[in-house]
Amino acid sequence: MSESDGQLPYLDTFSKAAELSSFTAAGKALDLTQAAVSQRIHALEKELGVALFDRRGGRVFLTDAGQRLYAHAQRILELHRKARQDVTGRQLPITGNLLIAASSIPGEHLLPAILSIFRRQYPDVRVRVKVTDSMNVMGQVEQGKVHLGLVGKNTDNAHLEFKPFATDEMIVIVPPNHSWRRLKNISFRRFKKEPLILRETGSGSRWCFEQALSRSGHSIDDFQIALELGSNEAIKEAVLQGMGVSALSTHAVQKEIKAKQLHAVKVTELTPERKLFIVTDRRRVLPTPARILLRFLEGCPSSGEGP
Repeated sequence: MSESDGQLPYLDTFSKAAELSSFTAAGKALDLTQAAVSQRIHALEKELGVALFDRRGGRVFLTDAGQRLYAHAQRILELHRKARQDVTGRQLPITGNLLIAASSIPGEHLLPAILSIFRRQYPDVRVRVKVTDSMNVMGQVEQGKVHLGLVGKNTDNAHLEFKPFATDEMIVIVPPNHSWRRLKNISFRRFKKEPLILRETGSGSRWCFEQALSRSGHSIDDFQIALELGSNEAIKEAVLQGMGVSALSTHAVQKEIKAKQLHAVKVTELTPERKLFIVTDRRRVLPTPARILLRFLEGCPSSGEGP
């Protein structure tokens, strides 16, 4: 292609490399060699006279110019898709992979309902979800292993962006034969005398509980820690076995409370509310399926019960 043509070649290749942060991965997705992808990107950079990617440590990230071009490229490619649809009369499906990592509360209690709606509208998108703790989710987003993360905490990380999409509240749970079984509220003084079962360090639930303690002038050191467990299900079973009390999300225990398998009380001095966040990496652009899901999540009501 000569510069006098005045056209922008290979926008689809450029977009795929931007979304995957890798020329090699883009080549596999487009059935091209890594060399062919590099040649196409070089031709596009030569036409524009600017660098579009910053090559670092085996990964590629968009430069400021690349970020601006990507926004235009998506509009051009979408217009091309709609033109083909209008001319042929055939609906062109949205396809691709959507990789998500989520902490336990959004992953186990909020995401299934959202993905049910998403899948009905976009059945050709392959969705893969991994449920882990919040810190692990953030690491996977930053490393480019997933497109989106859903977490129960945020951090000061220059690479990550956090957007609230739902709220959550933690309540204290006890077995149905506990001496608190007829109470709705207890004092912190009574609460701290009980053996406490906690989620592991790194989980959003643990972080939320510790933040609530800090706001009320207390700390985890005020308690006798009976157990630290890596899942909400394990904690509920330990509470049922009389090993201690715990503080868990209302989403995690609503079925057991309704069935009177567990009893919930509030601690008068604590306000253990938190926001749940969508986390993305500022350095990366989202492929079309991830952008669609992001709009779904941003449209969720504050209760987090789905769009």
